[in-house]
Amino acid sequence: MQNQPKIISLPDAAATQSLGIFLGERLPAGSVLLLEGDLGSGKTTLVQGLGEGLGLREAIDSPTFTLINEYLDGRLPLYHFDLYRLDTTAAAALYPETYWEGTEVELGIVAIEWSERLHHKPSHYLEVQLTYDSSAGRQARLSAIGPLNDTVLDAIEAF
Repeated sequence: MQNQPKIISLPDAAATQSLGIFLGERLPAGSVLLLEGDLGSGKTTLVQGLGEGLGLREAIDSPTFTLINEYLDGRLPLYHFDLYRLDTTAAAALYPETYWEGTEVELGIVAIEWSERLHHKPSHYLEVQLTYDSSAGRQARLSAIGPLNDTVLDAIEAF
């Protein structure tokens, strides 16, 4: 099931972070955000806001070289993946499903940058496509795939 996408204008990095805060305050355990966008489009900034909305005390950096960062001291755990340097085979070898299924870790929120490199996607997720244009600023296109994030997507209209 896919809902109509919501387009949100994000004129600057602060607005991108605010969207992340908004989501971090509202997303339930088991939520997966698949983030797509060019370098500099705001993926990490959005995840930093997500961490702030979850009440994390630790600074969030992109896990480009570590591949996965786990933040466990917030309202829910946050598992932050960065697949930029990986192909689909290497991304699959990280077994991201163990995070979104909660089989080996506590169920939390999974945010995956460069998610287009995933070979297998979860049954439900929030797809966030970020674009940046120097004249128009940033935009986020959010699509709920599956039933989990329907309420969150409806609430975003108020954002």
